[in-house]
Amino acid sequence: MRLDGKTAIVTGAGSGFGAGIARRFAAEGAKVMVVDLNAEAAEAVAAEIGGIAQVTDVASGDSVKDMAQAALTAWGRIDILVNNAGITHLPKPLETVTEEEFDRVLAVNAKSVYLTAREIVPHMKDAGVGAIVNIASTAGVSPRPNLNWYNASKGWMITATKAMAVELAPFGIRVNAVNPVAGETPLLKSFMGEDTPEIRAKFISTIPIGRFSTPEDIANAALYLCSDEASMVTGVAMEVDGGRCI
Repeated sequence: MRLDGKTAIVTGAGSGFGAGIARRFAAEGAKVMVVDLNAEAAEAVAAEIGGIAQVTDVASGDSVKDMAQAALTAWGRIDILVNNAGITHLPKPLETVTEEEFDRVLAVNAKSVYLTAREIVPHMKDAGVGAIVNIASTAGVSPRPNLNWYNASKGWMITATKAMAVELAPFGIRVNAVNPVAGETPLLKSFMGEDTPEIRAKFISTIPIGRFSTPEDIANAALYLCSDEASMVTGVAMEVDGGRCI
């Protein structure tokens, strides 16, 4: 029960890594708001873990403001924020990505971190404590070809994490990132372009441990970083990647 009594918002928690994080946090005693653009998915996970479902577009300032207010109304405070929601463009030469695709990737993967910080950090400052985890990617450290602007958005997230950490440390707020390697989530097919045994084998060949990551792998890392066990850890971008970035 490492998060006993804590409150946590997890974005993109209707599936994939976010759902795994929400489940693990709830199992460790946290009250969890399951945030997703897909209402049915959010409600299913929330019902499973006894959490609160909240439909939110993390790229919309008004929607994020409503999310934060709903959490404060329910709990009176927000102890933990996990910025997990993310999207990618399909693999293609960088100059062929459309402006609409570029804007959407940066809005969901980068702007959302600013929007959630704008709404939630002031409350954490008032409380004198808080933990924020941004789910970035190994793509921000060791980019894959043809995912250029997705790679760049995750590199932005890693730098934002470090900048937030150094600024917010005096206020008792820790900010860390987790860098997963490709995992068994709904985004996997988008990363690969198409899901075939040959392409899976090619991806896995770049991971020394020899498998994709799982939601449980990422949830374990996020749990540690949000727990009091990590009270001296801030500004870290933890690679959970089976050795891919070595």
